[in-house]
Amino acid sequence: MLRKTFCAALLAATTFASFNAAPASATPTQGSGVAWDIVEGLTTEIGPRLAGSEAEARARDWAQARLRALGFSDVSVEEFKTLAWQRGEEHARLTAPYRQPLAITALGFSVPTPAQGLKGELVYFPTLAALEAAPEGSLKDKIAFVDHAMRPTQDGSGYGPYGDVRRKGPTIASQKGAAGIVIRSAGTDSHRNPHTGATVFAKDVKPIPAGAVSNPDADLIARIASRGKPMSIDLKLMGKPFPDAPSGNVVAELPGRDPSLPIILLACHLDSWDLGTGAIDDASGCGIITAAALAAQQDGQTLRTIRVLWSGNEEMGITGGGGDHYVKVHGSEPHAVAMESDFGADKVWQLKTTFAQANAELVDKVKAALWPLGIVPHDGPTEGGADVAPIIAHQKLAVIDLGQDGMHYFDLHHTPDDTLDKVDPIALQQNVDAWTAVLKVIANTPEPIASVPAAEGGE
Repeated sequence: MLRKTFCAALLAATTFASFNAAPASATPTQGSGVAWDIVEGLTTEIGPRLAGSEAEARARDWAQARLRALGFSDVSVEEFKTLAWQRGEEHARLTAPYRQPLAITALGFSVPTPAQGLKGELVYFPTLAALEAAPEGSLKDKIAFVDHAMRPTQDGSGYGPYGDVRRKGPTIASQKGAAGIVIRSAGTDSHRNPHTGATVFAKDVKPIPAGAVSNPDADLIARIASRGKPMSIDLKLMGKPFPDAPSGNVVAELPGRDPSLPIILLACHLDSWDLGTGAIDDASGCGIITAAALAAQQDGQTLRTIRVLWSGNEEMGITGGGGDHYVKVHGSEPHAVAMESDFGADKVWQLKTTFAQANAELVDKVKAALWPLGIVPHDGPTEGGADVAPIIAHQKLAVIDLGQDGMHYFDLHHTPDDTLDKVDPIALQQNVDAWTAVLKVIANTPEPIASVPAAEGGE
């Protein structure tokens, strides 16, 4: 009897506490400092910044004003025209063998379905390879569904092969005669949030409507497919390409003591997808590089000029994006190192470089600067980033990759969940500290900085 009374009292107390506890999101974590202020300001005052949109234009004005207020010089907007994409009405539902609504988003560069929607048989493929193996013409007037099994990895390497379902799948489906394609989102979450992102249609391939469903909806489709019953879908995706869209880069500098030395370039991208507010992709990157550039000069002006590039149209700028335009404007100016932050705001855990052997001592100084933060060197190729890749290739620059922990990045990437509450201020500041430590070394070295020849491999 006493045991029952005690358990009842405990249950009542627990229930009372549960109902009276504040929800987890009632008091969101609030950060401080330059990086946080940029992420908070950009996501609050601008929000989603789809390339070519009025919001991206407002973001450029916002960035220009913020960089000037922070003390950067030569702040300018370098406008360009680009191929972008506009979202339209979108929805989908299975109509057979069971009626089920689907959480779907169109992929960038999808073409619209007919105004009344696209209805047809849905053909299940467990992998991209299975779609590639389908006979030519076998999907005529049908809609392909391509599954996959993306899993989280610390370095984000899964995005390459699994992202190909989004990048290449629509072209392959069109080549097989499909009227449209739906894929499992290129993401690792279990939320009912589909992941958007750009696809790429080959030049000789007819573009088709292309969308991605959330992972729970992809699971549903896979379960139904396993029953062996024919499936059909009613799909409406009204997004369409946006040629000659207005975009632009925001460029600013902190002058060095010796303007004759090649500069250090730090990049992020200002545009974002439109489902969330672009907090991790890539307002965080802009906050990180800007705060680090300023922090590197806290003990006095660095030897080399540090330039920041807040790039336009990275998300859809397969060609003609901000990185390409930067080379057109600045390709003749000497650069020493190019770095980019575009992998969220989780903590930096690894270092990769491509310095020439002549810079071995400099590399050792960089390693030593990061050692107290628990960041250690790793072998393998560097990536640089989409916004610095063109200048790296153009001038054969040395690259430093500060690899962030990507275990949860693809839970949020290109989804409605990419919002400020997902940014941990402590992890964000750790990024700033890591970038600052590196900049204090490389921006103060007078020695020539060179990239390792491609045949020799990276650090």
